[in-house]
Amino acid sequence: MIEFKRLGEVSKSDICELLNHPLVRRHMPLALGPCDDEAYKAFIIAKEELWQKHGYGPWAFYHEGKFIGWGGLQYEEGDADLALVLHPKYWGMAKAIYDLIIEQAFGEMGLESITALLPPSRTSLKVMQRLGFKPDGELIVNGHKFLRFRLTHRSL
Repeated sequence: MIEFKRLGEVSKSDICELLNHPLVRRHMPLALGPCDDEAYKAFIIAKEELWQKHGYGPWAFYHEGKFIGWGGLQYEEGDADLALVLHPKYWGMAKAIYDLIIEQAFGEMGLESITALLPPSRTSLKVMQRLGFKPDGELIVNGHKFLRFRLTHRSL
């Protein structure tokens, strides 16, 4: 069973272990330096601000009592943007977590569409097509280019 909790409930060591993992960092151009006390605090503050400003934000994911990653929907340039960052040991759980997020987005939240931003380092984009996402331009976030994809409620 997958449990959703607030990111502020996750220990600094668990968050930093994930964010410092080289396979995770490879596709996170916004992670400029190592996760340390200062980076952890800034990360938690930024994610909690999303909840306060927009009424939704990313979650911490737990499986069998263990923190396995974070993600969900977060406000980005007027859209609810899908984020999913899992520890490599749990990459096989991505689809199950994705399904829960999609259920929340198009069910509970009643959204018409969501976006997903991928850095250009993600060269294999077949999974986006399989999930029904369509290319939707590019977006610059903090000076870094991302490829934007959009999934509409109608395309499910």
